[in-house]
Amino acid sequence: MILNIFLIVVGIAVVLWGADRLTDGAVALAERMKLPQLVIGLTIVALGTSMPEFFVSLTSALKGTTNMAVGNVIGSNIFNAMLIVGCAAVVMPMTILKSTVRKDIPFSIFASLLLLLMCLDGNISRIDALLLTAALLVFFYVTLKGAEEDDKSEEEKRTPYPVWKALLYVSLGLFGLIVGSNVFVENASALAALLGMSDAVIGLTVVAGGTSMPELATSIVAARKGNSGIAIGNVLGSNVLNILFILGVTGLISPMAISGITWIDFSMLGISMLLLWLFSFTRYKIERWEGVVLIALFVAYMASLIV
Repeated sequence: MILNIFLIVVGIAVVLWGADRLTDGAVALAERMKLPQLVIGLTIVALGTSMPEFFVSLTSALKGTTNMAVGNVIGSNIFNAMLIVGCAAVVMPMTILKSTVRKDIPFSIFASLLLLLMCLDGNISRIDALLLTAALLVFFYVTLKGAEEDDKSEEEKRTPYPVWKALLYVSLGLFGLIVGSNVFVENASALAALLGMSDAVIGLTVVAGGTSMPELATSIVAARKGNSGIAIGNVLGSNVLNILFILGVTGLISPMAISGITWIDFSMLGISMLLLWLFSFTRYKIERWEGVVLIALFVAYMASLIV
């Protein structure tokens, strides 16, 4: 068991390192191709930060532990909306833009409801996955179009890596993601068996928490610096991509049967997004006490899973 825990930590570290390298390399290549910073941020960087969840879920599905794959996504979204937003709000009350309340949060709720409807029959088929992927394309179109209309800031000027270095980073990143995901999933499954826990519960807790570490760190740092828009945008973007991108692409490659995810888990997913929406309506700000409420509910949910 100690070896399994050690290798889980190693797997998480390698996956996060790989995602970082892949994102840096992809951004450098995009800059060499003269793509706007806005497009890079909303596509390549957003997808890059979702790579840990994607590779872990994909590897889980291919290895037959589909409950861990779906549990990873649902758990990550609950982790994001409750613990990450809660911690960020406790560090510094978060100001929410009206456009976020009117467009971004509702789209996150829509993605959650879409996932719930598709899971009612106990599986995510290739047709379901195709619909999720189509919704992802709509999300990118609406987000990019809206950002182009709203963005009035100057683009950041920096010199990108040489092409050879960018390609090296992309290659190393993919290698780290593949190797780290395999190590992580194998040892998480082994630990679940030793503890008598289901793959779904491991996915909702250990796997979801591990793959959400980049979002937690990014949001807390952004909140401390007063960039609450980045903090909340990071969470909402991650939640939408987790469902539409990760389950969409994974489902196209390997349809997933769902048996270990309960109505309580789906309810917590919906409650977390509705609370985030409700708190955002109060003067377009998430106060410290509201952050404490989110953290307390998250801790209670995790305790119920473990027990």
